[in-house]
Amino acid sequence: MPHESLPLFYTFHFYFFGIAAIVAALLFVTRKSPVAAALWLVTTMFSLAAMYVLLDAPFIGAIQVLVYAGAIMVVFLFVIMLLNLGHDTAVADARGRGWKLAAGAVGIAMLAQIFVLTRAQVQPMIPPDYMARQVELRGAIAPIAGPLFNEYLLAFEVTSVLLLAAIVGAVVLGKRRTVPDAG
Repeated sequence: MPHESLPLFYTFHFYFFGIAAIVAALLFVTRKSPVAAALWLVTTMFSLAAMYVLLDAPFIGAIQVLVYAGAIMVVFLFVIMLLNLGHDTAVADARGRGWKLAAGAVGIAMLAQIFVLTRAQVQPMIPPDYMARQVELRGAIAPIAGPLFNEYLLAFEVTSVLLLAAIVGAVVLGKRRTVPDAG
């Protein structure tokens, strides 16, 4: 493979996975079935992981697949199945025309913001070679794990407690109550 075509290869695949992530995210929010929506969310997560790998961050891409597309989605599907939301007849579609128009307006506003931000000359907050130097000095995991388990430990733990509370709530809601026999 010639050296000149390498940037074209990365550019093509970056935009391919970006468009795939956007399309999968749109399909995620427009599905009536929660199981189908969860599967489209998995597709979005895999597309984002591929983009991380293309951006030379394979560790974050692997974590994206393991944590979000793996563990978190298993919890989502567990809650969906526990609450018996997989049937279309049991779930009423609360998205009326007004909500669709509001979602479209928010989407257009976000696209306008992205367009403006891509046209602006923004100076990066960190030097371009900062992460490469950190990886050389400390390895690939330490620059990510250090802040996560030092500065952001409380947020990390609160998130885990919230996920646990969501699972407990789903079990309580999904538990079928039996009426004792009177006779």
